[in-house]
Amino acid sequence: MRNLQHRQNVLQLWPMQNTQDTCPVCHSALNDPEETRTGKKLQRCSKGVWNPQTHQTEGCSYVKWLETPVETLDEKCPTCGAPLVLQVTRTGKKMKKCSTSGWDRDNRVATGCTYIEWLGNEVKELDEDCPLCDEKLVQVTTSSGKKMKKCSTSGWNSDLKQATGCTYIQWMKN
Repeated sequence: MRNLQHRQNVLQLWPMQNTQDTCPVCHSALNDPEETRTGKKLQRCSKGVWNPQTHQTEGCSYVKWLETPVETLDEKCPTCGAPLVLQVTRTGKKMKKCSTSGWDRDNRVATGCTYIEWLGNEVKELDEDCPLCDEKLVQVTTSSGKKMKKCSTSGWNSDLKQATGCTYIQWMKN
C-alpha cells in the first residue's frame, strides 16, 4: 500500500508529458508551430535551432511536419464528378486532385480516383522593358511562391533541354 502511495506522489510531481509535444529523439519540448516560405507548417525540437547561413540545424535536428488541411474547391472532378481539393505538397508544389483519391501505405498503391492537375507558374505582364532586348518583362510566381522578372521572349525547349529567346532573369526577394 505504501509503495502505491509513493508512485502516486511521484506521478503528481513529474506528470507524464504529452508525447505529441515532446521530441522523440531527445525528449525535450517542441517549439510552437512555424510556417515555411512555401506555406507548410512544422514544429522543431526546442534543443535545435535553424541556422539560415549554413542551412543546417544546430542541436537536435528533429522536425515534426504538421498536416495542412486540404481546401475543397467549387470544381468537380472531370473523371468521376466528385469535388476537387487543393493540396500543397511538402516541397510547396500545389495540385488539384479528386477528393476520393488516397494512398494505401501497406500496398503502396493509389486508391480511388487518380485525377491530378499540377498547378504551374503564375505569369503577370509588367510595364517595364527588358534591359537586354527592349521587349516587355513579365513577373513569374512559381508554384512554390518564388518570384522573378524575366523577358517575355524567354522560353524553354524541353526536347533540347535548353533556354530559348532572351536570357534576362532577375530573382526577387519575397
